[in-house]
Amino acid sequence: MSNDAIVSAIKAALQSVTIPGGGALAGYGGLSEIIVTQNAVAFAISVAPGMEAAFGPSRTAAQQAAEKVSQGRKVMVSLTSDRNQAATGQAKAQGRPGPAPREAVPGIRNIIAVGSGKGGVGKSTVAANLALSFKAEGLRVGLLDADLYGPSVPRLLGIEGKPAVRADGIFSPHQAYGLEVMSIGSMLTPNQAVVWRGPMATSALRQLLRETQWDDLDLLVVDLPPGTGDIQISLVQSVPLFGAVVVSTPQDLALIDAKKAMDMLLRTEVPILGIVENMSYFVAPDTGTRYDIFGHGGARQAAADLDMPFLGEIPLVMAIRETSDAGRPVVVSAPNGPEAEAFRAIARQILASAPQLRR
Repeated sequence: MSNDAIVSAIKAALQSVTIPGGGALAGYGGLSEIIVTQNAVAFAISVAPGMEAAFGPSRTAAQQAAEKVSQGRKVMVSLTSDRNQAATGQAKAQGRPGPAPREAVPGIRNIIAVGSGKGGVGKSTVAANLALSFKAEGLRVGLLDADLYGPSVPRLLGIEGKPAVRADGIFSPHQAYGLEVMSIGSMLTPNQAVVWRGPMATSALRQLLRETQWDDLDLLVVDLPPGTGDIQISLVQSVPLFGAVVVSTPQDLALIDAKKAMDMLLRTEVPILGIVENMSYFVAPDTGTRYDIFGHGGARQAAADLDMPFLGEIPLVMAIRETSDAGRPVVVSAPNGPEAEAFRAIARQILASAPQLRR
């Protein structure tokens, strides 16, 4: 059955799902577009603030109805409202409840986010190699690809195929180089774009995070999308983060946005573990001449200006690009080389400042 046919079948199935006040969900104005991929179905039900509980049975019924015609795909149905979350202090001052408390994820002791202010700075490459570096230091580590609009972790780690789904709908994560890994990218067809509004994306992130059977991890590394949007805010408000690593190039334009990312983290009370300067310099392999293509030292200076730890420099090296494209990150494909050592040194510095990450 084609994706379009499945969409039609789901819409027909939703005719039997009633909503508060009467009527069918299929004709409800708050029903989002139904997204069908090779392995998943997703749609959202938007309701007025305060109506979430009343629509709960409708959401459950919609999921059950969609599962019957989804041809074995994982079905993700989110219930959203336009309620604006006020800051906890302001909410209490006005006698209203504040944001929901951050809840730990079963099977995960600590979570570290890797973020950047803008795209193109090598954040995902850093996140993958950093996760592998923590693994090399003896930790049980997972990697969650939260960059839902541009997932690259499957390519970075050579992951093929979709994750297994248990009978109860819980994902079993991929295994790659000793890491437990989840990414929306492994559920998409090649070149398929994720065309989701914020509520749908944040719901998908919640399900990838909380509906996966993580196996007693010391640390989950989360590869965030660039910027300071819905996905980042949803993560920092919903789970307790041990801290965050910010990735930037030395370039002034990248640092401007990196500082904005750090401001978002500080505003949401997420500890910043430090700044990494990626693509820090290039050494010509034929002459040994060093070139500071994007400038040099900008991230180190920004860390000093903001009184943040500077975690290290990652050179602009063809080996890192080649092994990343081939799905064999440099930390595992050339563990004794200088490129792998650059990532390993960052992991060791974080562990030295936070020994509680170890058991």
